[in-house]
Amino acid sequence: MSRTLAIGDIHGGLRALVQLLESAEVTPEDRIIFVGDYVDGWSESAQVIQFLIELSQTNECIFIKGNHDVWCEDWLRTNDGDPTWLMHGGEGTVESYVNFDDDQKKAHLRFFENMPLYHLDDKNRLFVHAGFTSMHGVEREYNFRSFYFDRTLWEMALTMDKRIKKDSDIFPNRLKHYSEIYIGHTPTINFHKREPMHAVNVWNIDTGAAFTGKLSAIDIESKDIFQSDALPKLYPNEKGRNK
Repeated sequence: MSRTLAIGDIHGGLRALVQLLESAEVTPEDRIIFVGDYVDGWSESAQVIQFLIELSQTNECIFIKGNHDVWCEDWLRTNDGDPTWLMHGGEGTVESYVNFDDDQKKAHLRFFENMPLYHLDDKNRLFVHAGFTSMHGVEREYNFRSFYFDRTLWEMALTMDKRIKKDSDIFPNRLKHYSEIYIGHTPTINFHKREPMHAVNVWNIDTGAAFTGKLSAIDIESKDIFQSDALPKLYPNEKGRNK
């Protein structure tokens, strides 16, 4: 039976991604939705992108664009790295491309350019890297940077009293629009949690793979969770991101 799996922020950890897909026993019948930030952190960012391009040839995949992907896309287009990006894992990503020729880099650029900023499925479930700020929903978001930089949606979900019903006047309008919302961007290890976190109707599936955490996937129907080993175990001679 086919499944839909949502996978959190990878951040250059190809070994974790391969291990996770094996742990979840992913088959070509499974659909996979990635919530962004494929690069910056561990040493295999370019290799992650190549792997994902090849994965999309065997599986139905949706690749949401994250903030680190925006930075990497800009660098691939201009060969000029944003200083903020370089300090937050970009230098390692540039190094990972040392053995990739111009044609491969152009293919990766097209891959980034084709990424949507969000995805809505047929059950009104929203997948977005970070969040959104419009009380009218993603279609009326005036600041597209919110899709890959916003943290207020997750912060709002965390502060919600679970006893408040969705039809209540004080239930936030932003959360009313969608049956469920899946995000990354804000590592759950910031809250001392090493598994995906659930608050109201929001699932945060970034479990800190860029740092000391694991890479996680969730079956969006059964809510079964799959995880890799912690990334420092898979890359014992590296430190990952320090910011």
